[in-house]
Amino acid sequence: MKFKNKVVIVTGAAQGIGRGVAAGYAEKGAKVVLADVDSELGAQTAEEIKREGGEVLYVQTDVRSEQDIIRLFKTAKQTFGTVDILINNAGKSVFKSPYELSVKEWDDILNTNLRSVFLCSREAARSMRKNSSGGAIVNIASTRALMSEPNSEAYGASKGGIVAITHALAASFSQDRITVNAISPGWIHNGDTADLSKADHEQHLSKRVGKPSDITRACLYLTSPENDFVTGINLVVDGGMTRKMIYIEE
Repeated sequence: MKFKNKVVIVTGAAQGIGRGVAAGYAEKGAKVVLADVDSELGAQTAEEIKREGGEVLYVQTDVRSEQDIIRLFKTAKQTFGTVDILINNAGKSVFKSPYELSVKEWDDILNTNLRSVFLCSREAARSMRKNSSGGAIVNIASTRALMSEPNSEAYGASKGGIVAITHALAASFSQDRITVNAISPGWIHNGDTADLSKADHEQHLSKRVGKPSDITRACLYLTSPENDFVTGINLVVDGGMTRKMIYIEE
């Protein structure tokens, strides 16, 4: 019942982790605002969650646009009265040699993944600070903020920035009773598990690849009212993958 009638905004909610998180809150009785740039897929996802009994509203939003973000929160407040929880999930990636990555591509990734976190959090906090119970913000980062493979500079920088801005916002918003935390997912598989091999699962201490529901449960934990002592953290949800030592066997 702790999420009953809470107003939750999820960005990048049309598919993958975002869809799973949105559906999870709706199942708990929250009023969920789905924000996504893909109008067809966003509307379809909203209808699917409605058929499952959820109360949802889809708002087409390009998180690279400050005006779109302002409109998103205005619409949410006009419809539901306030905002209690924000999940900053929208993101994109490009894996390209730093010798070839253009400034336009760099800016696109940083504006989508990182600047949007600042803008959405700012607008959310303007509503949350008026709530008697404050609010909660969760930013979806990545284990790529902590480790890298070649040609991931823009994505890695954006996710590292999310981890840093999380504890900065936690400090700034603390006086308004707003918690701000990050989740760094590892390998989260959104498709058919039959596509995964035994070796894929064995890369994890958990002996399995992650699912969107793993991130949903982490969001529910971090935004639950009784967990207001948890703020400014980066919760790594990766099945132990970044802690497993890997040796090449001869």
